[in-house]
Amino acid sequence: MDKTNKMISAASGALEHLFKITADDKILILTDSYTVTVADSFRQALVRWGCAVENYVIKNNERPLTEIPSALEKMLLGKTIVLNIIKAFPEEIAFRIKWIFKVKENKLAKLGHMPGINEEMMLNSVNVDFAEMKSTAAKIINGLSESSCLHITTEKGTDLLLGVKGRIFIEDIGVKPGEDCNLPCGEVYCAPLETEANGVIVFDASIGDIGVLGYPLKVYLSKGRITKFESEDNELVKKINRLQNVDNDAMVIGELGIGVNPGARITGNMLEDEKSLGTAHIAFGNNADFTGGGNNHSKIHRDYLFYKPTIEAHYPDGSSKLLMKKGEFVFKSLK
Repeated sequence: MDKTNKMISAASGALEHLFKITADDKILILTDSYTVTVADSFRQALVRWGCAVENYVIKNNERPLTEIPSALEKMLLGKTIVLNIIKAFPEEIAFRIKWIFKVKENKLAKLGHMPGINEEMMLNSVNVDFAEMKSTAAKIINGLSESSCLHITTEKGTDLLLGVKGRIFIEDIGVKPGEDCNLPCGEVYCAPLETEANGVIVFDASIGDIGVLGYPLKVYLSKGRITKFESEDNELVKKINRLQNVDNDAMVIGELGIGVNPGARITGNMLEDEKSLGTAHIAFGNNADFTGGGNNHSKIHRDYLFYKPTIEAHYPDGSSKLLMKKGEFVFKSLK
């Protein structure tokens, strides 16, 4: 099978398993000149399903978008599936958050959000066994449910206590009307309590809008808020301070995610990086759109990834359970 047909097959599998697509679905594809081949693979797969498809192509001279174009908003009416197949401009984070909220106002629409997707992702991390990933995710969620606090450590120096009582862990391997998922998918995540994250995290994999890290970045947290960045790379510290200091909530914890996608690779593109097996990520900023809780209304949401976490869950009755050790799931605990 050649590359084009492999991409169409991957798109078709995602539409079938994640979106439960039927010929009655009405599709809106938001795309641009950078993602033509990926958008076309979804388009061809949709034609085979017999769906009605409309396209909105963002013009290069419109970038970066800050507001939702009126023509795009009008096209949303009556759609049951929306696919965002676009290049990820850092300056468009605020627009993407606004657009996600707008799509989710339509309780009938399922949203597939793919900022930064490319051909390699289609061939690797979208071309996966979704049923197997969903089974792994279900075991993790079972282990995390009802936990009140997580202790996360790594050999590189991470030592974080994270409050999660009352917050719901969910997976992104499938989407319901009024909800959204990424493609590539493959993570278990939650919105932690915004005031109950204390300790230090050593990020050694990648950071959204920065890419793969040459030097680790230490982030110190007190009561959910970043207090300090440290790294041997002084330019990295300067850049991350500039990118993260957008508004008051941008420095507050927004997400914990755990990767479960066996096809995902660390490439510097966070859309794929954060799904990789053996990694976890913390995001700072907006989580107000999260199913299962979230009170952070920042204009941005930026993910920070680290390798080989050990995660121990603590429960209100005083018991605890080791769920992950040095990046490997402890499946005996996850039963």
